[in-house]
Amino acid sequence: MAGVSIATVSRAMNEPTKVADATRKRVADAVARTGYTTNAMARSLRMRRSNMILILAPDVGDPNFSNILVGLETEASKRGYGVLIGNTQNDPSRETDYLRFISSNQADGLILFTGHLPYGVGQDAAKLPAMVAVNEPVPGSDVPFVGVDNFEGARVATEHLISQGHRRIAFVGRANNREINSRREQGYLAALAGAGLTADPRLIIDGDGTTESGRAATELMFVRDALPTAFFCVNDATALGVIISLSARNYELPRQFSIMGFDDISFASFVAPSLTTMKQPRHRIGEAAMDLLLALLAGETPKSREVLLRAELILRNSVARVNPGR
Repeated sequence: MAGVSIATVSRAMNEPTKVADATRKRVADAVARTGYTTNAMARSLRMRRSNMILILAPDVGDPNFSNILVGLETEASKRGYGVLIGNTQNDPSRETDYLRFISSNQADGLILFTGHLPYGVGQDAAKLPAMVAVNEPVPGSDVPFVGVDNFEGARVATEHLISQGHRRIAFVGRANNREINSRREQGYLAALAGAGLTADPRLIIDGDGTTESGRAATELMFVRDALPTAFFCVNDATALGVIISLSARNYELPRQFSIMGFDDISFASFVAPSLTTMKQPRHRIGEAAMDLLLALLAGETPKSREVLLRAELILRNSVARVNPGR
């Protein structure tokens, strides 16, 4: 109908810039008259490429996930890709099940939010396609990572507390098995050292990033009778737990205690007091991660295997100058 070869039709539909305008118009007219649509499954089998990306996330309810996902989908769509979401719930069997999308050529690449290689492959990443870790790096591997600069963000957050006169600053959220927590703790320690302050080990409390861990950490400090004037929390959920615990004891915040979070999730501006925190550029993280993954799929060598974006200090009402009466 268009008066051209099958190969020209293919180029007109898949690489239109390589076809003359008049030829492309004839092909488009023929497509419109016939109502032709591409058989995606047949195309996938023929080309051994699905144009789909599999995203493995331990918890799609994580407040950080949705905005990063928007960035991932936006960049993928611009490049002709779609995404599949695997909510693993930290279940090894679920991760293994989702890998069938890779083995059956239903997905070309992997985005990992899990902080580890998929269960069932050990450290043998050669069995897997191109991968990029997002939000949580994969320790002991060469999987490229895209996320916020956790060390620098934590350093800036702690320096802000120091600038408000705080010298006894607690860190809530130590977790040696999580790279994010470790980097944020290192940034906290670096800021203290830069100000000539010595970290008090009694003010560094373990936590798993949940609201309950923040509440429990605050109660532990009262038991130890080692109180700070300010709390730097590993994330906003932890900071909420600290606020709940201090409010239950009828402390006036931030006059008696200042609280700093990290991430700037949706509720941060609605709690009382509204939370001063470090904002992650989540949409940009998603776009950068997808851009890096698609470059890898195209056979390109990335300039860097770690892309770190800066967090932004968001000033609200949970941090105040230290009360001399404390």
